[in-house]
Amino acid sequence: MKKNAIVGQSGGPTAVINASLYGVIKEGMAHEEIGRVYGMINGIEGFMSGNYMDLTNDLTSEELELLKLTPAAYLGSCRYKLPDDLSSPFYPALFEKFRAMEIGYFFYIGGNDSMDTVSKLSRYASHHKSSIRFIGIPKTIDNDLIHTDHTPGFGSAAKYVADTVREIVLDSCVYQQKSVTIVELMGRHAGWLTAASVLARKFEGDNPVLIYLPEAAFDFEQFADDVDKALSKKSSVIVCISEGISDAKGKFICEYTDEVRTDTFGHKMLTGSGKMLENFVRNRFGVKVRSVELNVNQRCSGMLASATDIEEAVTAGRQGIIASLNGATGMMIAFKRISDSPYKMECVTVDVNEVCNKEKLFPSQWICDHGTNVTEDFLTYALPLIQGEPDRIIKDGRPIYLYRS
Repeated sequence: MKKNAIVGQSGGPTAVINASLYGVIKEGMAHEEIGRVYGMINGIEGFMSGNYMDLTNDLTSEELELLKLTPAAYLGSCRYKLPDDLSSPFYPALFEKFRAMEIGYFFYIGGNDSMDTVSKLSRYASHHKSSIRFIGIPKTIDNDLIHTDHTPGFGSAAKYVADTVREIVLDSCVYQQKSVTIVELMGRHAGWLTAASVLARKFEGDNPVLIYLPEAAFDFEQFADDVDKALSKKSSVIVCISEGISDAKGKFICEYTDEVRTDTFGHKMLTGSGKMLENFVRNRFGVKVRSVELNVNQRCSGMLASATDIEEAVTAGRQGIIASLNGATGMMIAFKRISDSPYKMECVTVDVNEVCNKEKLFPSQWICDHGTNVTEDFLTYALPLIQGEPDRIIKDGRPIYLYRS
């Protein structure tokens, strides 16, 4: 008997999250065991309010190809934490909706908190003898999911960081007077994205000369010494920092001046680290200084998306369908690297319970120069992920993206 599939997107968008959605839809439509592929509008939260669409009937083949290249979350996203208590009335209400729609396969595209959703739903299903299969499709620019070599979204974000920081470097060196530019990048606890700024360098000693990750304790006086030495060698100094850099006691740098709010998952909402250090450098050195926060551009720049990242995101979506049809549930699709050169990876499945609520930090052995730089090992790791340009669909000099009406 045919069963329907349903897919949702959750958490912060990326440049390739829709490529994974494309993979789920295309592969789902290719198997007779699956009737329709439904899409949750605004994730679990929206679905519980009755918001969903029929992706098999509502999208043309031309629109599907646009979807593959469209950044942000086409279905809309949410940050909705499911009850920890599996006896909550939320669960039978949700599963009744699944029953009414004849859902047999559930896919959630997201990061750590989204894998927590897959974990809870699969455990509830197992306890209540439900035959629905639950699969997590990884997504996060932070690259902090464990048990996977990397995550779809990171490669494109890393490429954006590398290219944008390079342009900032070029812009900052046009004047002869001393200057410091501080670039603040996303990363609460994991410094993968900030480390990608090293890809902007063209030669040894090139900018950014200083890179600070959350995994290494930050000290203001050491930072002042680092900047002082850098200014003695270069008139223009570029410093890249993660939003989540903290001192040896774990206090976020942004907490030195601002009261930090928390989101619905209890994560501190970090802003202002770059501005904090901008004021510190200005007061200490009296040089021209500015801070640049790249903000959401890191996750939504479709024009700098990596072709490798797009195709791997599609593969993750396709493999989610295949894994579920082979009987997998409570699993996340993961990437296993086979070789660096030539670059080759394969998809595997990992227990989602071993993934959720954990973070993969940037390896300490890849941090060098007293916490101000990263090693060549990271370059070997990251370079394959930013390769290639997709065949973008352009009209009047602008990319065409798919919008939900």
